[in-house]
Amino acid sequence: MQIQINTSNGIENKEALERWADTEMRQTLARFAAEVTRVEIHLSDENHTASGGADKRCAMEARIAGHQPLAVSHHAAGLDEAFRGAAEKLKRALDSTLGRLYGRRDRDSIRKDGDAVVE
Repeated sequence: MQIQINTSNGIENKEALERWADTEMRQTLARFAAEVTRVEIHLSDENHTASGGADKRCAMEARIAGHQPLAVSHHAAGLDEAFRGAAEKLKRALDSTLGRLYGRRDRDSIRKDGDAVVE
């Protein structure tokens, strides 16, 4: 799984933040590592000239082999909160999407020998 991290001009200490985000993302999405080919993370301070409010934003996009990409975003007062919120949203979205894809294969049909089961 390739992880690409992009930051806006209002973000300080980019190198340390990028290392932390890479480690956190790999841990959070470890169980999806075989299905996810790439994750793009965009961290930004939408109002870096003023303080206060939920102006930190984290947007994430996961690429799944053979499927449409999944995108989520989260706003918070701090970058770590925005990142963790978006990471949890992405994890739930992947779980839901991949669960539907693989869950279909594991279920038994309600039909037996072509006839519907009637109670």
